[in-house]
Amino acid sequence: MSPIIKRKGEKFTIPSKYLLFILTFLCTAMMLITFGTDTFNRPFNTVFGYVIVPFQQGISQVGSWLSNRSQELVQIRSLLEENERLREEVAALTEENTLLQQDRYELNNLRELLSLDEQYGEYSKVGARIISRDSGNWYSSFIIDKGTQDGLSVDMNVIAGGGLVGIITSVGPNWARVTSIISDNSNVSAKTLATEDNLVVSGDLQLMAEGVITYSMLVDSQNAVVEGDKVVTSDISDKYLPNILIGYINTINSDSNNLTKSGYITPAVDFEHLGEVLVITDLKQQVPEEG
Repeated sequence: MSPIIKRKGEKFTIPSKYLLFILTFLCTAMMLITFGTDTFNRPFNTVFGYVIVPFQQGISQVGSWLSNRSQELVQIRSLLEENERLREEVAALTEENTLLQQDRYELNNLRELLSLDEQYGEYSKVGARIISRDSGNWYSSFIIDKGTQDGLSVDMNVIAGGGLVGIITSVGPNWARVTSIISDNSNVSAKTLATEDNLVVSGDLQLMAEGVITYSMLVDSQNAVVEGDKVVTSDISDKYLPNILIGYINTINSDSNNLTKSGYITPAVDFEHLGEVLVITDLKQQVPEEG
């Protein structure tokens, strides 16, 4: 075999079979050194300790943080769903509670009307619901959902709660307007229940802010009338049936003529809160005038 002679101007090359042999030999030697000694392990371990381990720790921390955030997002989503469900339950319970309060309010009203119906059992009555009223805080004038089709007519007395509410002043087929005794143009012939002394009860919307209306022309020569006495409709009233409770004497003042007294009455009916009423279908009997 002739020696390899490098000529001038030519590049040095190694035949491929020699290059393969040399690389195989080096790889085998490196494997033997790696398995047999820790010559390369120590620098590699040093590099691994200073570079790879912190990198892995960082990746591990990032992974843990992402895992925690993922769990928190799942919990937040679960809490949002639970919150929405609770909101729906609260809304349903609120609606149910409102309906129960309405039912209780109507039940109390019906119980009061039933008691009132028994109290004035000698009269025929029709129950009605208030469907509208005039502006203001008080039920001085309002419309009920019954009319001529239900046998109602003008001048029929209306009661609720504790006693007299007012009187029907106009009526249609399925409605009727009630003017209450607290209206400014209302005057009712009345009497004290204990002494049967006559007086006139007049409406006054301004005074209703204090919860009272006025009375006048009370003849109490014996000074027997006291605060708290019941006032009822009198027998001489031309439209109101007798002995229907109007209210209670609140104050008593002697008039300047020293013959009569006047003052304030606390109505028996709560004219700020009315829902249902009873209409007495019996009319006051009118004495025909002599021709």
